Amino acid sequence: MTRRTDWAEYDVHPGVPPEQGTGGGDGPAGDDGSSGGERAGRRRRGRAGQHGEGGSRGGRRRRGFGEPSAEDEGTPASSRAEKGESSGDPVERARAICLRLLTGTPRTRKQLADALRKREIPDEAAEEVLSRFEEVGLIDDSAFADAWVESRHHGRGLARRALAQELRTKGVDATLIEEAVSQLDSEQEEVTARELVDRKLRSTRGLDRDKRLRRLAGMLARKGYSPGMALRVVRQALEEEGDEGDDGGDLDFLADESI
Repeated sequence: MTRRTDWAEYDVHPGVPPEQGTGGGDGPAGDDGSSGGERAGRRRRGRAGQHGEGGSRGGRRRRGFGEPSAEDEGTPASSRAEKGESSGDPVERARAICLRLLTGTPRTRKQLADALRKREIPDEAAEEVLSRFEEVGLIDDSAFADAWVESRHHGRGLARRALAQELRTKGVDATLIEEAVSQLDSEQEEVTARELVDRKLRSTRGLDRDKRLRRLAGMLARKGYSPGMALRVVRQALEEEGDEGDDGGDLDFLADESI
């Protein structure tokens, strides 16, 4: 007989306890005459000094969207997830696995399905859990795709073509991919492409123009920009810098680049 699953018993959005000992500026004064807010400020600065610049423990930076989660890096899961994963009920195991994976970073339905299959969760149990998570909004491939495009374009400078390819590898539906990448138009792509070229331009000084053009346009091509846009942006940047040599290698570049 199938066990009834009580979804309400799980807190899928655990709260974060407020930081203790951080009073406001109007708090009671201490023996040294300082206010509660001043003492709290000293404690926070002290902790930041112990943890490294930025206040993160051990100098570790904040993880960005799409980067490996704590689970991927081998950090122990919560005790609740561990208990759930050790349960004999496949639905309980599937739910605990999905909650643990979603705690670190957003995931697509396919990513979670692959994780459950890898852990030998029966298809029926996996389907029940994944469908329920979609119903309550814990799995939302459309929101995932939108956030991925926003993060990866502004963070890595990727163009629509590269972004679409990344989303395909994560199992996002083609229609959702098209909707997400349509956030970017050609004008925005060209602005970003120029910013990428400007950051790399100085490092190519001293090379002949043809080599500079190939190197900079190749960098854009690897990020998903079309050969035509890459050449136009790089040529304009070189001309503004005063490097107006022969463009004889442009056609070769267009022929050689397979993007």
